[in-house]
Amino acid sequence: MPNITVELLSGRTLDQRREFVAAVTDAAVGILKARPEAVRIVFSEIEKSDVANAGKLESDK
Repeated sequence: MPNITVELLSGRTLDQRREFVAAVTDAAVGILKARPEAVRIVFSEIEKSDVANAGKLESDK
């Protein structure tokens, strides 16, 4: 059973998440030969103030 963890900045819509999980599930089925019901995807939301790139917090951009 593929367990897929996705970390992303908060703010994505429910529709974006739906589209993403459908695409990732399809990829896992096609590439890993997993059954769709065996593909588990967990989202972890990260606040922009918790992430920095190139020495700057994402919340400051």
